[in-house]
Amino acid sequence: MKLENRKEKVVSLPSFFKRLARYSLFAMFLIVFSLGLGIVGYEHFGHLNLIDSIHMSSMILTGMGPVANMDSDSAKLFSSFYALYSGVAFLSITAVFFAPIIHRVLHILQVESDGK
Repeated sequence: MKLENRKEKVVSLPSFFKRLARYSLFAMFLIVFSLGLGIVGYEHFGHLNLIDSIHMSSMILTGMGPVANMDSDSAKLFSSFYALYSGVAFLSITAVFFAPIIHRVLHILQVESDGK
């Protein structure tokens, strides 16, 4: 997913929306992957049912915190590593989603300042 450099013109609005859709799809893939990882882990290590695993994974991934107690050591270890992963994943997913928007704004500002 190549972005234009500062010497190139700003991409057209329809092309920008296509780019935004691609980045959004990739961000959604990362969300689904991360949620799936948590669901499988909480079902396996935490012995939670499907709904509780979805709930727990969603809460951890968004930074809200745990909703179920982990009883075994393996469940606590998984929960700890998943929480660390989720912190990085949340920031990365946010960066992927906002990258084309921030790039466009900065590119427009750079093009305008070069034209003066």
